[in-house]
Amino acid sequence: MIKPKINDNELCAALFRRDLKAFDTIYERYWKRLYCYAFKIFEDQLVCEDLVQEVFVDLWERASHNRIENLESYLFRAVKFQVLKTIRDLKKTTDLEVVFAHLPEKLMADHMLELEDLDKILKESVYGLPEKCKEVFQLSRDSELSNPEIARQMNISVRTVEAHLYRALKTIKKNLAQIYFCFIGIIDAWI
Repeated sequence: MIKPKINDNELCAALFRRDLKAFDTIYERYWKRLYCYAFKIFEDQLVCEDLVQEVFVDLWERASHNRIENLESYLFRAVKFQVLKTIRDLKKTTDLEVVFAHLPEKLMADHMLELEDLDKILKESVYGLPEKCKEVFQLSRDSELSNPEIARQMNISVRTVEAHLYRALKTIKKNLAQIYFCFIGIIDAWI
């Protein structure tokens, strides 16, 4: 006997009651469409997969606090918001790369102290990562291993390696605000 398809309103009501099966149904019904929508805007497979995952994580975390009237509209708006947020964050990073590009090669002694502070902030950011995430990040950056090499060494999937690296970079980027202000001080001193 074929089970009738549950509609979005029923799924939303069940989701509000924290019904995991309803959440799974929503995920199966919308994941691919949301990914395609994000990819049309951003055109980066891994970033778009992570964006959609974040939307679903957020959906589940807020399930019992949100009464959703139009599920499809809600999910597409959430993806659009995540894409715009990512673009905004990348713009900040790009601005920071412009600052790095204009730094002189030789720095005065007092600026070397500021650079040491920057190094300390970066090391603290990495140290503060969850253990597996930190290990993946260090294998990638310090040991310069590829994602498949890290996956083999740690006995995890390449996708898990990518997820850990994404989380590590996201955390480190949050701490770049401190670094950005330090570099603004350095640049102001040169001008």
